[in-house]
Amino acid sequence: MNEQLEALLSQIIHPETGQNILDSGFVERAELGAEGDIAVTLRFQKARDPFAQKIKKQVEATIEAAFPEARCMVIIREAAPKPRRREQESSTTNICRIIAVASGKGGVGKSTVTANLAVALRQRGYNVGILDADIYGPSQTKMFGVEGFIPEAERDEAGNEYIIPAQSLGIKLMSIGFFIRPTDALMWRGGMAVNALHQLIHQTKWGALDYLLIDLPPGTGDIHLSLINELKLSGAVIVSTPQGVAVTDVVRGVEMFRHEQVNVPVLGVVENMAWFTPEELPNNRYYIFGQGGAKRYAEEAGIDLLGQVPIIQSIMEGSEQGRPAAGIDSRVEEFYSDIAEKVVEKLPTEC
Repeated sequence: MNEQLEALLSQIIHPETGQNILDSGFVERAELGAEGDIAVTLRFQKARDPFAQKIKKQVEATIEAAFPEARCMVIIREAAPKPRRREQESSTTNICRIIAVASGKGGVGKSTVTANLAVALRQRGYNVGILDADIYGPSQTKMFGVEGFIPEAERDEAGNEYIIPAQSLGIKLMSIGFFIRPTDALMWRGGMAVNALHQLIHQTKWGALDYLLIDLPPGTGDIHLSLINELKLSGAVIVSTPQGVAVTDVVRGVEMFRHEQVNVPVLGVVENMAWFTPEELPNNRYYIFGQGGAKRYAEEAGIDLLGQVPIIQSIMEGSEQGRPAAGIDSRVEEFYSDIAEKVVEKLPTEC
């Protein structure tokens, strides 16, 4: 190992061990190539170390400051998880109601509905959290303006570690997006994604919540089945646009939750992007994605229509600016307040 690199890496402290990453044995390789390129490989003692990304950024910044002309590549390798001496208690024990927000296909605004529904529930006085379980396309970090948040971890008296979630607008947030850079391609097989989801569910310090909304990936797959096995879901909210192809995929999602081996109550359907009304023509409605397709399906399937949300520019702008529109635009708040009221009415008042 190059002596100068060794000296630089010894300056970086792992928050948990209190030692530098060199003495802690986290540096597997650090080489200065013939052409000036620098390669560092970090291997942590446990799988998915919550400080891994934070330390990686520190290594990159430290080396780039010392070698401004060099190209630096820092690789993190996962260690095999060590068996625990005792089963760690799940951090979900104080969550009253858990709601899955799902869609049959991508692009229907499922994450937007999740974010705005969470805000509407919070405005009604409930303690709310969001788990961004869309492993391959996390977006809640951007929607709540917490993209730069780096989670810390803390130990309880038994030595178990729990990850501290982000908070925005009084809502607790946990997402795989906190542990990867926005430009990273997450090339995980199903098993790796499921393991990551397991940790986010059970090792996030949720505290006492009235509602935990889980923003699922589109479709039906490993993540959905894992979630159903991991948690006792209080119900599912299905999101669709009025478009026929979207409604066709909704049927699959509904039938998954209705399956006798799953048996999760479908609370209802939200028809998103139902119509568009220009501000200069307030009495006009333009049905860009078709008219009432999700509403008709809900009636045919015996499922409640929780609400129809039109296309409103502030919904897009709020998502871009990190403030869901249900908290800043009275027009949007009205729609989501009605949806939140129906969701609350469908679930037990007592935990």
